[in-house]
Amino acid sequence: MSEEDRVASGLAASLRARRRERRQARRIAADEKAERRRAARTGFSSPANPRRSWPLTLVAGIFAAYCLFPLVWLVINSTKTQPDFISTFGLAFGHRFALWDNLVAVFTYQDGIFGRWLLNTLLYVALGAGGATVLAVLGGYGLAKFRFPGRKAVFAVVIGAISVPGIALAVPQFLLFAKVGLTDTPWAVIIPSLISPFGLYLMWIFSDQAVPTELLEAARVDGAGEWRTFVQVSLPLLAPGIVTTALFTIVATWNNYFLPLIMLKDSDWYPLPIGLNQWKDQASTAGQSAIQNLVVTGSMVTIIPIIVAFLLLQKYWQSGLAAGAVKE
Repeated sequence: MSEEDRVASGLAASLRARRRERRQARRIAADEKAERRRAARTGFSSPANPRRSWPLTLVAGIFAAYCLFPLVWLVINSTKTQPDFISTFGLAFGHRFALWDNLVAVFTYQDGIFGRWLLNTLLYVALGAGGATVLAVLGGYGLAKFRFPGRKAVFAVVIGAISVPGIALAVPQFLLFAKVGLTDTPWAVIIPSLISPFGLYLMWIFSDQAVPTELLEAARVDGAGEWRTFVQVSLPLLAPGIVTTALFTIVATWNNYFLPLIMLKDSDWYPLPIGLNQWKDQASTAGQSAIQNLVVTGSMVTIIPIIVAFLLLQKYWQSGLAAGAVKE
């Protein structure tokens, strides 16, 4: 066959392949269009063809308004002065927009102790919630991927620990830490925060579903040790579950109120919830003035990091919550 014939044959084959691709694309488009028509007739809901239901939309709107109402109230009232806070309607702006003045006052009131409370909260979250996440990941992975005597007993203990409310353990923990002299120190808040039964259970289930045993066996056959297999093979697959566990532990530690309340007496070690509650109680203390505008503004500043964390990690959080929902 001559060179010209080979070139012509190649061009003809290329044209035939392109025609086949176009025909296949048209068939796929026609099938998708037919599927959308069928879904519209049957009412099947999908992201590409959502079913519109006014009752469901109304219920969702009411629920959204119910959830957003406290946030709207918080933002509006953080712009008011103390006299406007007392004299104006809760969902109406005051006579003067004082958001910046309130923010400055929050961080300068009582020699800037709010900044100290914020740093304390970040410390408790970094060490307590961070440590709880690390321990949950290690423990959940080990329970999911290794078989050892007493594994079922550990599972029963974890389930039992989830069912016990944390507030029920606060007094025994206080008595224990008082015996060893750790009350009124940051360790009295950090050490109990390191234990997260729900985080351990979540990582146990996620590790069992997200990390195939065959993949681990292949890594071991290739000569990888257990630690290298965990770090290089399993850890990337566990990222959504780790983020989900971290969010739960961060929120629990950030909003922890009762445990620091009974463990800490020195206001220099207060987290934000305890400190803001102390400001709120000033109105009922003799010789002290009410500062509800600062309490509300401080509360708004307190929730901003949690909102930012949820928005930035939403994709991983949702995929982590959906782990195991579909059987392979």
